[in-house]
Amino acid sequence: MAYWGIAEAVGPNYNDPASEDRFAQAHAAIEKAQTLGADASESDQAYITALAKRFPADPKSDLRAAAEQYRDAMRDVVKRFPDDLDAATLFAEAGMNLHPWGLWRPDGTPEEGTEEIVSTLESVIRREPNHLGAIHYYIHSVEASSSPERALAGANRLAQLAPAAGHIVHMPAHIYIRTGDYEAAVKTNQKAALADQAYIKAGAAEGIYSMMYYSHNLHFIAMAAAMNGNYLESRRGAQLLAANVGPHVKEMPPLEGFMTVPLAVEVRFHKWNEILKAPQPDPAMHTATVFWHFARGLALAGAGKLEEAEAEHKFVAEAEEKTPPDAIFQMPINNKTKDILKIAENVLGAKISLAKNDMDATVNQLRAAVAVQDSLKYDEPQDWFYPVRESLGAVLLKIGDYAGAEETFRADLDRNPRNPRSLFGLEQALKAMDRSYDAGFVRKQFDANWKGAARPTVDDLV
Repeated sequence: MAYWGIAEAVGPNYNDPASEDRFAQAHAAIEKAQTLGADASESDQAYITALAKRFPADPKSDLRAAAEQYRDAMRDVVKRFPDDLDAATLFAEAGMNLHPWGLWRPDGTPEEGTEEIVSTLESVIRREPNHLGAIHYYIHSVEASSSPERALAGANRLAQLAPAAGHIVHMPAHIYIRTGDYEAAVKTNQKAALADQAYIKAGAAEGIYSMMYYSHNLHFIAMAAAMNGNYLESRRGAQLLAANVGPHVKEMPPLEGFMTVPLAVEVRFHKWNEILKAPQPDPAMHTATVFWHFARGLALAGAGKLEEAEAEHKFVAEAEEKTPPDAIFQMPINNKTKDILKIAENVLGAKISLAKNDMDATVNQLRAAVAVQDSLKYDEPQDWFYPVRESLGAVLLKIGDYAGAEETFRADLDRNPRNPRSLFGLEQALKAMDRSYDAGFVRKQFDANWKGAARPTVDDLV
């Protein structure tokens, strides 16, 4: 079974499809397991036989078909051993790996196989509430659904089950951020980062874990703290993230998306002077360079320097046009860089139009940005760094379309529960429509969730 474990460990997972070399390693390991498995228990032999279907001898063969055969074989293992909770959990994982980060469609409907995955994991957790693997996969299986809160109970238990395992400590944050508990998401990832630092200090090799998983914790801190208005903690997380990945971006290009996060934090808090002082990234980092021009354009527009802002907007628009349609913004989600830059182009264009008092153009550009953002594949934190509906709602407030602003802020709160900026905007819209009683309830929600030094203004949302 040790060789089975090697094959399972080096093979693909929900975050990583695995290279040809790793497939070859896995095939060799599972072959060895088959050779040595004659005296293994009946269930162990079933595990080995099933996993052998996942790793054919030819790594260039139809690996999708092999993955489906493995999933089907694990379903049979569960039927043979219905009380083996590990088998059920591995069966669910096999199904998840057929749709990594794509178990739910943007409209909230499940992909093929998702309901079976969810029900299988729920069955395991009912029988063993502290099954670490089942809770981990259950969080992933429902986080993008319309009811992520069903994983809260397990999320609240998970970190205590393996407090030295940084990724396990981190996982509850996927549910906390989806249910609007941004403060819990920050604190969870602070603990996860400390666990990972200890692991790395103890001699963990640099690579996927330190670059992607530890970085993921820092990214979460930056974005969750930005959501609840905690600038200092958000900035700290972003700076630690850039320091961790910066020296390795050239060898690991998928890390480049992380390099946009420090400027994203400054944009989120309208720190225009900080943005204008930021040095230009290495031109070889295409996405980070375009984002630098985007952030500068916003800062210049905010300062009323429209000619310079328009030059930055032109750079962003031309970069979006030249970006290959298959370029990936950040692994493993596979959102296209072109889509991310299209949002940037429209958000910056709207900021410039607002400075010119062209409100129709401002609204149209923000609606275009919202449409692209809504089309992105699910990721957490989101690949675009803030909900553009905040800005759209604020502009609708400015032009006196209070009903439209209410609708926009409520639509964002459906997607980002307890988002303090949208709660603030909703409060303003309700007040403007003489609905102060309703606004009072919204104000209480805002006060409970905002961690910023000062209450925001409508201008802070644009």
